[in-house]
Amino acid sequence: MTRSITRRQALAAGAAAIAAPAAFAQAAAFPGKPIRLVVPYPPGGSSDIIARMVSNLLSDALKQPVLVDNRAGANGNLGADQVAKSAPDGYNLLLCDVGALAISPSVYGKLPFDPSKELRGVTMLAYSPHLLVVHPSVPASNLKELVALSKQKELNFAISGTGGANHLAGVALQQATGARWQYVPYKGGSQAIQDTVSGQCQVMMNGMLATLPHVQSGKLKLLGVSKKTRMPLIGDVPTIAEQGVPGYETGTWQGVLAPRGTPEAIVQRLNTELVRAIRNPDVRARLAGQGAEVVTMSPAEQDRFFTQERKRWGEVVAQAGIKID
Repeated sequence: MTRSITRRQALAAGAAAIAAPAAFAQAAAFPGKPIRLVVPYPPGGSSDIIARMVSNLLSDALKQPVLVDNRAGANGNLGADQVAKSAPDGYNLLLCDVGALAISPSVYGKLPFDPSKELRGVTMLAYSPHLLVVHPSVPASNLKELVALSKQKELNFAISGTGGANHLAGVALQQATGARWQYVPYKGGSQAIQDTVSGQCQVMMNGMLATLPHVQSGKLKLLGVSKKTRMPLIGDVPTIAEQGVPGYETGTWQGVLAPRGTPEAIVQRLNTELVRAIRNPDVRARLAGQGAEVVTMSPAEQDRFFTQERKRWGEVVAQAGIKID
């Protein structure tokens, strides 16, 4: 049996036939100018550190400058929105904490963009667990003592921004332990670290990549790690799961995203070169020395990860009643 083709279907098929060669030509010529790698946080955080590790290698591979552009604001949403609204041609990319980006739709009532519809995955790059740290003056040496202390005196908990990954990590810990603390939001993880080091805040959970140097220098005291297993790099420090919160695991997932509609050939080229850059032995060794592990994904795998994280943290947000209009 034959089926007649409607005029609309014929027009759509014709448009696709016309667009395909144009997209192929665009991908074949890519890149023909500098690429902007937007980090939606201030310098010094985990995403910024990784962006600067891979940008030169990516530039060498693509034969074009790759410029790291810090666009901080609104807990990373300002820079993410700029990339989401940019031309889908591969020249504007977003390198951020993908988990934090997945949280935003649940927290922000008026988010100016929909990351699920306006951004697509290119690849994940690295994962590092959160470290639960306190200022050295805090009289607690483990999670149980910290929870007890939080019920006796007011503690300030530094976060990189309301609704960020480390904020939700703290909320999940509160829900599991009954701890009490006051969240103090900053414009990025590096500023949150600075105020915890100075003693203006007493508690923080932050990505290991940016936080470990301050633990090693003695400026912060480490109470636990949000990973399934202990990490030899930080000695005999127990996981948070071991300290009475079974299954507790959080962290920062740095990855690269592009505007949806970016030609598949360009996305795949970027995936190939970014994976090669992050797996560079020197980069891998530097990351491992700071507690981060290389984790790469295909574009489709990263999109699935984003969907899973959005569902997971949406439940935490709903239970905590966190909402920003």
